[in-house]
Amino acid sequence: MSNFEQTFEKSLEQYAELVVKIGVNIQKGQDLLVTAPIETLEFTRLIVQKAYAAGAKYVQVDFDDDDITRSRFEHGSDDSFDYYPAWKAEMMEKFAETGGATLTIKVPDPELYKGINSDNVSRATKAAAHARRGYSKYTRNHEISWCLIKAPTKAWANKVFADIPEEDRINVMWETIFKMNRVDGGDAIQNWKKHLDTLNAMSDLLNKKNYKSLHYRAPGTDLKIELVNNHIWGGGGSENKQGVYTVANMPTEEVFTMPKRSGVNGFVSSTMPLNLNGQLVDQMRITFKDGQVVAFTAASGEEHLKNLFATDEGARYLGEVALVPHDSPISNLNRIFYNTGIDENASCHLAVGSAYPFNMKDGTTMSNEELLKHECNVSLTHVDFMIGSAELDIDGELQDGTVEPVFRKGNWAF
Repeated sequence: MSNFEQTFEKSLEQYAELVVKIGVNIQKGQDLLVTAPIETLEFTRLIVQKAYAAGAKYVQVDFDDDDITRSRFEHGSDDSFDYYPAWKAEMMEKFAETGGATLTIKVPDPELYKGINSDNVSRATKAAAHARRGYSKYTRNHEISWCLIKAPTKAWANKVFADIPEEDRINVMWETIFKMNRVDGGDAIQNWKKHLDTLNAMSDLLNKKNYKSLHYRAPGTDLKIELVNNHIWGGGGSENKQGVYTVANMPTEEVFTMPKRSGVNGFVSSTMPLNLNGQLVDQMRITFKDGQVVAFTAASGEEHLKNLFATDEGARYLGEVALVPHDSPISNLNRIFYNTGIDENASCHLAVGSAYPFNMKDGTTMSNEELLKHECNVSLTHVDFMIGSAELDIDGELQDGTVEPVFRKGNWAF
């Protein structure tokens, strides 16, 4: 075995152990559901081994395949697109109810639905979200352990690294994933513990600030966002209702909180393409009035954006405000990954759709009606889009009306 192969195998094993012990933090006697692209079979096998070694009682693996997924939209009947099997939704809800953990390798092909009717993709996405709303409550309220991670697929690597020889793209993607997940040197688990401490410290600082609102200014952006009363900043990871500390997204560089549903006014422009369920949307400009999207444009994929906002009423309001400095590890790679789970951690971002109730004091104890009453947005969807750049300035308004800089030229001002 060559030195490269030895190094790769060591990094791969560290990564698998990292996502099991830090990401989903599997507990002894716990069931684990792993969802993964079939191309990641070897890595998935390693995850399963690590999960059992950590004490998992049973590991179920569900594989995805892009060709099979696309076949539905090429050959399925029209009534297929508004359907999601009730038995599958019930299974997921039961799995969550009994304390199972979920680990998902989420790497949708940015070109998966190229040439496919956007309306049909939107219908299928909405049907799935509606059927799985019971299960989603467990993740939205952080009642269970769940984690989203990344691993290379050919289609994704070809899109991201089109500028290098094709035979090198998968290896380069692996090296990049290792680097952004702090697996490229030393003890990956200890590296992550230090990183999580840093993000938690920034969350604590922002919670002490208790800003009333944030005002964003950049080319194409002039947006004021009020924050909900009793909002809570989070970042890195957090404890679920069982007291188990997990990290929902790996990699992660963000701190985030809850906007006031009716308190968003102005306009904002995206700074990166958005991979919206396998459909690309680029150069968005969105205008808000009293919280609601009242106008939008996109240089490409505008029809996908239109379908997103038509998901339900809540899809036209913000559910998340997240801060990421421009001078940060993933941003400094200076590459677009066409994967929101990575791109959002290279850029300040916002999300339309459902807020996370744990971002508000006592939010996880409230019904949807109570959440709306407290200005927390509720929706079937949650879609992040990137707005950060080296030209972004953000001012924070304190509760006494004092205004102070939070970001200057894309980075923390304190």
